[in-house]
Order: sequence, then C-alpha cells, then structure tokens
Amino acid sequence: MNTKLNHKQLGEKGESLAVQFLKEQGYRILKRNYRIKIGEIDIIAKDEDTLCFVEVKARKKEDAYFPFEVISQPKQRKISQVAACYISDHDCSDQYMRFDVVSILETQEGEAQFELIKDAFDAAFISS
Repeated sequence: MNTKLNHKQLGEKGESLAVQFLKEQGYRILKRNYRIKIGEIDIIAKDEDTLCFVEVKARKKEDAYFPFEVISQPKQRKISQVAACYISDHDCSDQYMRFDVVSILETQEGEAQFELIKDAFDAAFISS
C-alpha cells in the first residue's frame, strides 16, 4: 500500500487488496460495492456454502486504533439491513450467512498486514 493515498483512495485500494486476500483464502467473490439507498456492503462472497457479507477496513499503522475497531453498532445495523435487502432481492434466505471483517493495516514500510475476522458480528438487530 502507498502512504501517499488519501482516505478514499486508501479505502478503494484496501478493498482491492481484500478481494485478492479473500480469493487466496478460498472465497468466491459475488459482488463488490453492493449499494442500495440505505447503505453499502463492501464485498459479498461465498466461503464454501456460507454467504458472507464482508466489511473492509484499511488504516495506516500510525492511526491510534485497529481497523476493525471502527465498526460501531450503528454501522453493524446498517450493514445488516443492507444484507437483508440483498438476501430478499437475490432469493437466498435459505443459505447460511455471516458477517466477516477484513482488517488491513499498512505498516510504516508500506506493506499490508491482513486480519480476517469470520463471524465478526451477528444480525440479531436487523429490525432495530
């Protein structure tokens, strides 16, 4: 990763890196940047028979927090609501599903460190 990137560019680069990383982990990418009126999901993929809604967080090493720490409950709720719309629109309510997070931390040397958190949060509060 390049330390000269602005926040938006870092996010876009992070998502591209996350797609490659997920493929290396055996995921099959179904959709990238699934957007509807109420929000967005970064990556929708299959991990074997499980439908995965993946949030990507990329940060620089000098930031005071780890990337996955910024996924608040309101953000989780929004992701859950968007996932519910995807499930409804794509008739896949009979599939196992989960919410994963790919955390990408850029080191001072410009390298990317990945952390995959499977089942990072649940959708218990979709209707909240």
